[in-house]
Amino acid sequence: MTRAKKPMAKVTRSAGGLTPKRQRFVDEYLIDLNATRAYRSAGFRGSDAVCASEGHKLLRNPKVAAAIQVALAERAKRVQVDADWLLKRLADEAHADLKDIYAENGDLRPIAEWPLIWRQGLVVGIESVTEKVGEDADGNPQYAIVRKVKLASRGRQLELIGRHIGVQAFRDKVDVSVTEGRAARLAELRQRRQRAQDGQ
Repeated sequence: MTRAKKPMAKVTRSAGGLTPKRQRFVDEYLIDLNATRAYRSAGFRGSDAVCASEGHKLLRNPKVAAAIQVALAERAKRVQVDADWLLKRLADEAHADLKDIYAENGDLRPIAEWPLIWRQGLVVGIESVTEKVGEDADGNPQYAIVRKVKLASRGRQLELIGRHIGVQAFRDKVDVSVTEGRAARLAELRQRRQRAQDGQ
C-alpha cells in the first residue's frame, strides 16, 4: 500500500514576488536601514555574524533591492522629502547667520524669536553657566549668567552638499581600473600568500 504524497504548501508571495519573510525583511529594513536587525526581526534565525552576513546578502537580492527602492521612493513622496528638499535644507543651514539668534546688546534672543532654521537643529544645546564678569567699586565680585550655544557642525553640512552635487573634494574612494593582466597577477599573488599562510 503506497501512501499518497502530501501536497506541498503553496508559498504566497507579495506583489513584488517576495516571500512573506523577505517582505517583512524589507519592511523592517526601512525602519533604520540596519540589515542585521531587519533579518532577525523578519523571523530568520542565526548568530549575529550569520544575521549580518545573510542580511547583507538579502540586500543584494534583485527582488529585495527593487522592493526597498520602491518603498523608499514611496516614502519620500509621502513625506515630501527628496533630493531637492534635502539640498535646499542643507543650503539654508550653511547660510544661516549666527547674529540672527542674538539681540543688539549681545544677549541670546528667546528661542521663539529665532529664525525657523535655527530652531530645527542647528543648535544642539544651550548651557547656562555663572561666570565672574568683574568687581564692583568695593572689590566684591560680580557674576553674570552666560548662555553658551553649542552649534551643529557646519563643515558636515558643506560636506553633504558637496557629496550631493558631486564636488570631488569629498570623495571617499578613488575608482581604479585594473587591466586583465594586472587582475590575473593580483589573483596569483593572493593565491601565493594564501598558500604560504596555509603552509605555516
